[in-house]
Amino acid sequence: MSASVPTLTLRTGFTIPQIGLGVYKVPAEQTADVVLTALEAGYRHVDTATLYRNEKAVGEGIRRSGVPREELFVTTKVWDDDHGYDSTLAAFDRSLDLLGLDYLDLYLIHWPVPSRDRYVETWHALERLAADGRVRSIGVSNFHAHHLERLSAESESVPAVNQIETHPWLPQHEDRAYGETHGIVTEAWSPLARGRVLGDETLGRLAAKHGVSAAQIVIRWHLQLGNVVIPKSVTPARIRENLDVFGFELDFEDLAAIAELETGERTGSDPDDH
Repeated sequence: MSASVPTLTLRTGFTIPQIGLGVYKVPAEQTADVVLTALEAGYRHVDTATLYRNEKAVGEGIRRSGVPREELFVTTKVWDDDHGYDSTLAAFDRSLDLLGLDYLDLYLIHWPVPSRDRYVETWHALERLAADGRVRSIGVSNFHAHHLERLSAESESVPAVNQIETHPWLPQHEDRAYGETHGIVTEAWSPLARGRVLGDETLGRLAAKHGVSAAQIVIRWHLQLGNVVIPKSVTPARIRENLDVFGFELDFEDLAAIAELETGERTGSDPDDH
């Protein structure tokens, strides 16, 4: 595992690198090269999903890298159409086959889809996969605290991770606080608000202060909050830059300035409406 990237210990006892590569909207024909570039740069954590339609290419990039499997942390997710006990087990088999792996490090429910009301049943399938040793840790994505409360009431286990949209506009105080109280690690998707937050004047000023980019400021902010963060890029220089965030630290005034950027704006759906 890359020595420069800190890890967090999940409730399952396994560790997750605090920075990973996200591959949402990376075309399948580019994905293997992007994954290879990231692994060569020192990443050891890759996050994909059934929805992204690039799991096979992620697996190809992993194989081409030559990095031993035990050094990697690989995540994928079950999509909305596959909710339900048996269909989730079948979806997991398809994902594992496409990735060309013997096990997953983390498997997530992509969205709760409350209108279908099957996420508890889906969670029970994930519990079965974990009990069988086919996935080391299980978790959820886009769950609010009240969704997590229901899982807790109707299940035998608690998610190791909740992957939610999190960035300076949307710091997710309530859901992160719930996670901290219940031992659930928060993982940030859209950590740069799909790049839109990077034009902010405050972030530009902080970037100049520290001699880094605005993206590096935001990634460092996530790390200091205790989030796992999965920035996405297809540009080799930016992939490397996103990992180079350990030579500086944000001080109290920096963090206070970023806290002022909160607007509640989302780049994706609210989980209650998805």
